[in-house]
Amino acid sequence: MRKICIFTSTRADWGLLRGVARRIHENQDLELQILASGSHLSEQFGMTIDEINLDQLRVNERVPILEFDDSSHGVCQSMGLAMSRYSDSLSRLKPDILLVLGDRYETFCIAAVAQVHRIAVAHIHGGETTEGAVDEAFRHSITKMSVLHFPVCEEYRNRIVQLGESPAVVHDVGALGVETIRKAQLMDRPVLEESLRFHLDAPFFLVTFHPVTLESATAGEQFGNLLAALDTYPDFKILLTYANADTDGSHINQQIESYGAKQPERCLAVSSLGLQRYLSAMNLCAVVIGNSSSGILEAPAFRKPTVNIGDRQKGRVRAESVIDCASDTESIVNAIEVAIDAEFNRRIQEMSLPFEKPDTAEHIVTHLLEADLGNSIKKSFYNMPVPQLSEV
Repeated sequence: MRKICIFTSTRADWGLLRGVARRIHENQDLELQILASGSHLSEQFGMTIDEINLDQLRVNERVPILEFDDSSHGVCQSMGLAMSRYSDSLSRLKPDILLVLGDRYETFCIAAVAQVHRIAVAHIHGGETTEGAVDEAFRHSITKMSVLHFPVCEEYRNRIVQLGESPAVVHDVGALGVETIRKAQLMDRPVLEESLRFHLDAPFFLVTFHPVTLESATAGEQFGNLLAALDTYPDFKILLTYANADTDGSHINQQIESYGAKQPERCLAVSSLGLQRYLSAMNLCAVVIGNSSSGILEAPAFRKPTVNIGDRQKGRVRAESVIDCASDTESIVNAIEVAIDAEFNRRIQEMSLPFEKPDTAEHIVTHLLEADLGNSIKKSFYNMPVPQLSEV
């Protein structure tokens, strides 16, 4: 059987990968391996590896790497440790294909290790741009180390080809997140309230904010501006989730804890909601606020408005429901006003979705099964045809 190793390091990527993992597990011609790392193995971030266990899928390798702080130096130390430990794991697993998603530094590290080990890498969510995050460079680097690509729309597919990848191995399959939403069993409001032990008897904001890692020491200030904006809406409750394990993420998490502690009846801070609760909250909330990719990719599928703050997601394709704003308090308040406007909410119910395609996970698994791996690590740079200038 062809061995497919899925790499997962965060609550977010497993929420997208679980459908693919299940299909690989059920396919008699494929053997599923799972390598879990990063914040999955951290009590601080909710020990989200438990979600994989709940899916009744075996985790073959657990690789802890978050043994340092979240300063730039600490992240680099984690990257060095990651590459050494990932090499140990891949030496044991010996997969035919390593399947990775996204743009995080952990994913960059394991893709680099797989390249040295001559293991074929398949990449989901390539071709995107996030101009405010260091992940931008990681994502395009992962693209160049991959031999199979699964972008979520045609614009991203074209960008991967522009990077020199053969069109034959770049497959526009749509977004796993949208497919997950269509198939998810969501909690209604009473069940979600019971699970959270928190009353959602008023309209509420779902807030997730991560550091803008290509800016220096702006995390605390920008998130403080967001909290000041939220203070102007006392009739709305707030559900806050922690930042990722990125540089300066701890500053945001400290502010989250402090803000929630001051008004426990109005605000609930959670390290990780888990997939079902997060999607259920997104379905029930009034507005998704912050700078998470989920506001760009998943929230539109619920026809929910997104207030997208700052430059972290700059460059991504957007649905009409996404309202971009600067990171100062006044701009955030103005964007929230648009988001809660009844006419705006009526209009976005009819919008088209740029990332939705049928059978996304199934198409990915089919390509993983049928890909020719004979000499796939050695690849030629694909030169796009150059338009001929007409004679004057």
